[in-house]
Amino acid sequence: MPAPPRTIPSSLALHGARWLRSSYSTGANNCVETARPATGPLAGLLAVRDSKTPAGPALLFSPESWAEFVTAVR
Repeated sequence: MPAPPRTIPSSLALHGARWLRSSYSTGANNCVETARPATGPLAGLLAVRDSKTPAGPALLFSPESWAEFVTAVR
């Protein structure tokens, strides 16, 4: 079983990250957004946050853990 995701304040450690949301999402801000920091201490991880609270916390996943999660929920 993969290690649990780590939580960090997205407004601090992910400042300037390029957040993406699914093309299936509407403009209602009721979405999950993802970002892949390219530089810094979080490079290589996948960050996930709630679009309703962009300054709130984000969950961090390794690429392997994220792939396992997505496979499990499909």
